[in-house]
Amino acid sequence: MSSSEPIKLAMVGCGGIARSHLKGYIEIKRREPELFKFVAMCDTVRERAEGFAREASSVQDEPISIYTELEEMLKNEAVDAVDICTPHGLHHIHAIQCMEAGAHVLLEKPVGITIKAAKAVIEASKRFGRIAATAEQCFRSLPARTAKWAICEVGLIGEPRLFYAQQISWSPPPQEWNAPKWHWRVDRYLGGGGLVFDSGVHFIHTMRVLFGEIESVFAQVKQLQKRPHNKDGQIVYDFREDTWMAILNFSSGMNGFWSYTSAAPGHQFTHVVYYGSDGALIDSGDAFHGPFSGALIHRVDGRVRRLSELQNEFLQSLSEEQRMCLFPHGITEPFTIECYDFLDAIRSGRQPEVDAEDGMRDEAVSIAIYESAATGSAVKIQDVIDGNVECYQADINAHWGL
Repeated sequence: MSSSEPIKLAMVGCGGIARSHLKGYIEIKRREPELFKFVAMCDTVRERAEGFAREASSVQDEPISIYTELEEMLKNEAVDAVDICTPHGLHHIHAIQCMEAGAHVLLEKPVGITIKAAKAVIEASKRFGRIAATAEQCFRSLPARTAKWAICEVGLIGEPRLFYAQQISWSPPPQEWNAPKWHWRVDRYLGGGGLVFDSGVHFIHTMRVLFGEIESVFAQVKQLQKRPHNKDGQIVYDFREDTWMAILNFSSGMNGFWSYTSAAPGHQFTHVVYYGSDGALIDSGDAFHGPFSGALIHRVDGRVRRLSELQNEFLQSLSEEQRMCLFPHGITEPFTIECYDFLDAIRSGRQPEVDAEDGMRDEAVSIAIYESAATGSAVKIQDVIDGNVECYQADINAHWGL
């Protein structure tokens, strides 16, 4: 494609988180209309694809094709880029098909349902010379980028030492007669894991950005209460964990304790604190998606700074070029930024801020937590990446022929 031509974009998977992607693209289209155009929407439920096409048509006159099968879309449409928001177990299959057809891909996290699946995406990206980007929005928020600046550049908490991220809650299980409808995340071969794997990769990525690479983990992962679901009139039970406790050991020598449960009645709390030699950053949101703007930095000299108050200082420290890179066109909405980064990487021929290999390293930590629980021992992240430890993943790999 010529750099002067708009990127021809298709979206595959038009439910759930894809709606945030769609809103992001629509905002980009309003600000930079010649950057791209929507050419197709694809979902197994035609009505969902039609709904996305109607929304997208509010910002362009060109028609948008509707498909229920990816193969048909790739056969009939000349697409330059595909945003993939399908179930986890299908990510590697859909991404490889799209790249083989000549399209760059943005994959909703996790990149693959296992490390082997993620590696298949990375290998295809190299073989076909296509971009494979990971949709990782959390660390792109203004509060998260401000926290990185405050911790890594300004050193407001001193040398990072340790953190505690704990979220304790109670979610009573439904009765079988009132079981919620089955969805793909309840299927081990489509979902791959629970919150450790799903929202967890957001947290892992932010920890890697703030504190460097994680070297090993030691964890316990449990399901303390069964949760029924109704699948076509039959009761099936959720396989996913509702509780975990994990120690994360960083290459720098820093350590972190990350714990979550939804099976703790009687007393609920969330406590997320990052400690350094000169103070601490106390977060105010949850144990997955922060840091948030309400976070406080408490220093040993008695000073207290709110993260939201530091945001202007951070923005003023940036050059115009840095601002355009981190917050293009002044956009601070994280999903819009991740979508813009993908499109701009295609236009400029650069790597995206978070590529598939980076995404694989995030999920390798999450998977290592499962592997540690399965083996009862500490697990090195590199051993998971190298395929030396895959007790938890073995049946998933076998299911997908990996």
